[in-house]
Amino acid sequence: MQLPSGRSTKVERDAVHHPLFARYYARLSVAAETRAGMAGVRRRLIGGLSGRVIEVGAGNGLNFAHYPGTVSEIVAIEPERGLRALAVEAALRARLPVDVVPGAAEALPVKSEAFDAAVLSLVLCSVRDVPRALAELRRVLRPGGEVRFFEHGRGGGPVMRLTQRVLDRTVWPPLAGGCHVARDPVGALRRAGFELGPYRRVLMPEKGPALPTSYCVMGTAWRPTGDAAADGS
Repeated sequence: MQLPSGRSTKVERDAVHHPLFARYYARLSVAAETRAGMAGVRRRLIGGLSGRVIEVGAGNGLNFAHYPGTVSEIVAIEPERGLRALAVEAALRARLPVDVVPGAAEALPVKSEAFDAAVLSLVLCSVRDVPRALAELRRVLRPGGEVRFFEHGRGGGPVMRLTQRVLDRTVWPPLAGGCHVARDPVGALRRAGFELGPYRRVLMPEKGPALPTSYCVMGTAWRPTGDAAADGS
């Protein structure tokens, strides 16, 4: 069903199904808005965006409330059924038009060069094929289109990085909905052909012991202005 505003209320069949993790993540992420300062992170991540925006891996839609009025439309891709249902509820509360769409990062169900900006928020850790997902992101952005990213990945000293690699090869992905803690999001964006802008390392939470999931990076990248048609178009 479509609302008059164009916002979708239909929760379609999912490409990813992690019901236990989805419930846990939804509760944890809401608590982290204040306890870990994630609300402020979200505001900084998407502040100043404008035009049509695609958010890949929207989760339970906590970013929606922070988009500025200069954004004309948000298309939010979320593959997990439970999280997508929560994102639909968040979209209905949003000030801006948000269309929540089922789909995977590796095969975005949208037209090429259709968006002015893209948002990646704690999603590259869990996609199955990072190069393919980023090739798709390049495809759907117009040349010169902006990427805002907040991702966690490898960090810390030798012992922590070894711990991250061991977790990725053993228990962590099955327990955490496919999440990996030792990926390199900045390197992945660079290898995918994006131009890297300013970025900074962030420890989350800022206070307290560092965990394998604590090493985050926030920044900006662009699809090059003179970029030819990206793969998959």
